[in-house]
Amino acid sequence: MHRMEDLFDIEDRAAGMQNEMVRLRRDFHRHPELGFQENRTAAVIAAYLRGLGMEVHEGIGKTGVVGVLRGGAPGKTLMLRADMDALPIQERNDCTYRSVNPGVMHACGHDGHMAVLLGAAALMSEIRDRMKGRIKFVFQPAEEGSGGARHMIQDGVLKDPDVDAAFGMHLITALPCRTVGWGRGTIMAAMDSFTLRIKGRSGHSSMPEGGVDAIAASARIITALMSLNTVPGFSGRTLINIGTIKGGDASNVIAEKVELTGTVRNLITGNRAAMPAAMREVIDGVVREVGAACELDYQEGYPPVVNDDEMTDLLCRTASEMLGEGSLIELPPLMASEDMAFYLERVPGCYFFLGAGNPEKGLTSSLHSSLFDFDECILSTGAALFTRLAISFLGLDG
Repeated sequence: MHRMEDLFDIEDRAAGMQNEMVRLRRDFHRHPELGFQENRTAAVIAAYLRGLGMEVHEGIGKTGVVGVLRGGAPGKTLMLRADMDALPIQERNDCTYRSVNPGVMHACGHDGHMAVLLGAAALMSEIRDRMKGRIKFVFQPAEEGSGGARHMIQDGVLKDPDVDAAFGMHLITALPCRTVGWGRGTIMAAMDSFTLRIKGRSGHSSMPEGGVDAIAASARIITALMSLNTVPGFSGRTLINIGTIKGGDASNVIAEKVELTGTVRNLITGNRAAMPAAMREVIDGVVREVGAACELDYQEGYPPVVNDDEMTDLLCRTASEMLGEGSLIELPPLMASEDMAFYLERVPGCYFFLGAGNPEKGLTSSLHSSLFDFDECILSTGAALFTRLAISFLGLDG
């Protein structure tokens, strides 16, 4: 069991590291890199972890970094994860640490995730001799759509030593500072993607009877697909979105080809499995009626994020002890997706949200906004919470 004085000391030490975490966060923010291109970012992280005396592995999952902290006594292995990649967004913030890379921005808080985890690594390195077991500090590339978690798993991030449990977190401005958003079971949706190609027959726009209009067919298909969002059993648990539509060559020509791309999000595994067939049924019904042809390419993406009950209880107890029961905000399942899901398919764990919004400072812009920013006071809170979670799971000697 840990002593309460240990935990209060951890929060004091985290507060003392605040300026260092702000420096790291702003450096990452100033130099954002897209998925699988996080070379500078990875080098900074690896050097920092080595400076803490950790065993460091680079190039895991292409550009990922893993630091291993071995405690002074045998025990379990805990994984703590932060994502590293930025987004292809031109930053509009006017701040001293704004992105210097045109068209690339940390608009999803990953710069903060890395700073928090590095701060936690520094805190835990101070007590390594008393800590049981091992901690893997995992800095993952390419969360934003490229599934960097899969690549790290393929490269053995969950092995040698085998991971017993995992925690990850996401900063979010929709919640106020020093609050924790949590959920039990499925908390985020699976996300798949699709490409639909419709082939009609071109002709002159003055003689529509001589052609098969692929654009008109696509309009009907879009309406039919959107109706699936409201089918009983799917409603509220399934979300189909059309993201792009490309077709036609001239304003006075009946379009021969149209290509649609989109995403399908599901909170229920059975719904996810049923969606390709349901989509094909409504698409085939339209193309048969109008005399067109189609090809549906459906690709499975991220699975749902499913929190383990025991690890969720551990999070709630630990956060409540540190921040007070009023800081815990139970969230409904979100239709957003996260590749933390790949880790949680294989090991028990918990993914949670750390409130970083501050309306008084104007820090309320949503994730993926070109104006996204967060209250940096949350950095020390996050580092202390990760450290408390590690102590609660692994235990301390003495």
